[in-house]
Amino acid sequence: MSKVVSIRDAVERIPDGASIMIGGFMGVGSPHRLIDELVRQGKRDLTIIANDTARPNHAIGKLIDAGAVSRLIASHIGLNPETQRRMIAGEIDVTLVPQGTLAEQIRAGGTGLGGVLTPTGVGTLVQDGKQTVDVDGTVFLLEKPIKADFALIHAWRADHLGNLQYELTARNFNPSMAMAAATVIAEAQTIVPVGVIPPDQVETVSIIVDLIVAREA
Repeated sequence: MSKVVSIRDAVERIPDGASIMIGGFMGVGSPHRLIDELVRQGKRDLTIIANDTARPNHAIGKLIDAGAVSRLIASHIGLNPETQRRMIAGEIDVTLVPQGTLAEQIRAGGTGLGGVLTPTGVGTLVQDGKQTVDVDGTVFLLEKPIKADFALIHAWRADHLGNLQYELTARNFNPSMAMAAATVIAEAQTIVPVGVIPPDQVETVSIIVDLIVAREA
């Protein structure tokens, strides 16, 4: 049964106040049409989990500009002065996480692990309030898994069942995020018949993809 729906219908299922993982690295591999529709529908009070907020008026930066984000978990915001301004003004609660740690926390959320042990941040402000674990004389921070209500994923190709294939570095966070959310909405550059994507090239399997956004004029 086809999982393809209109972009309007897909985004209407996302309520205000939802937590959303969004793939991409400075907009590369981000689901731009889904982001635009979130803005168009005026979604508010969102928790966004992403590598970054791109830059003003681009990718996740559009959600920042629109005032749609109340909380952000990301690895850096240095190239988006609007995110920085809103953080300093207290308009957005920002949690900065080292990129590798963020990737592993999302992976842990998707694979059912109880957390990730990392030496990154030991002895710094990052350690405050976190549990530490001594392993053979080395101290690690226990970073807990990260999950979300929704994951908005960009893929190169999708079939009508929801099998996904990514293109080069546009893959980035997308596969891990697809595993760590209760509802997965995929935006693909191309939607192909079932069987066109060879089984050994499926990178996100259909069983975890809930909706595919139709290609619309």
